[in-house]
Amino acid sequence: MELKELEQICRKVRRDIINMTADASSGHPGGSLSAVEIITALFFDKMKINPKEPKWEGRDRFVLSKGHAAPCYYAVLGERGYFDKKEFKSFRQLHSILQGHPDTKKCPGVDASTGSLGQGISIAVGMALGAKKLQNNTVHIYTLLGDGELQEGQVWEASMAAAHYGLDNLTVIVDHNGLQIDGTNDQVMGLGDLAGKFRAFGFDVLEIDGNSLPDILDVLDVPNLGRPRCIIANTVKGKGISFMENQVGWHGKAPNEEERSMALKELEEAV
Repeated sequence: MELKELEQICRKVRRDIINMTADASSGHPGGSLSAVEIITALFFDKMKINPKEPKWEGRDRFVLSKGHAAPCYYAVLGERGYFDKKEFKSFRQLHSILQGHPDTKKCPGVDASTGSLGQGISIAVGMALGAKKLQNNTVHIYTLLGDGELQEGQVWEASMAAAHYGLDNLTVIVDHNGLQIDGTNDQVMGLGDLAGKFRAFGFDVLEIDGNSLPDILDVLDVPNLGRPRCIIANTVKGKGISFMENQVGWHGKAPNEEERSMALKELEEAV
């Protein structure tokens, strides 16, 4: 897909995130907006998928370990054609397919139910190991983690297992926006040298601008050779909405009607 088309999709996804969270008066816009380019690039350019057959066995898998970024995930799935976009209006409502965190039993295109931080990478490692054992070498597993999530010990246990089993069909992407619900990462629990840590755990590590589509597209084309890959994607929380950018308060706060109008106007003017 052409870069211009992907940029247009990213604007639509940001619009959908704002409308979903505003309609529900609930949700997590900040970390959803930071992940837009990453998830869009995966579903519209890189991953081998079929929206008309969501459970196709030969598909690549995606695990949103930072499950609170569900508005971004749903927006991309809706734009990609997994379900009717009218479902966006039901976000976070009882019995909706679009719950506050992704539910694989409810939503087409969701490969794993996530939300308990730290668990998504373990699920992804299990998927990658299963594909290896079945000798299904065409299936690739992608998982997106939040940087605050890396404070969970389970992340590093899973990483050790990924390297031990040589899971070169696994790509871990870290949405490194520097903020979490209680403040900056450094205030809550400093993460130190992330690239060095993942290398020490046996990963091939690449670092990019995670809000740059060209950077993301290029790095996703670099083949994994014999070991798992970690992409540290440096992003801006609230990216694309000026009054939300780098503001920790927008981690789990939905925009009101005035803020919705301001955000949508800004996105329209950015075209």
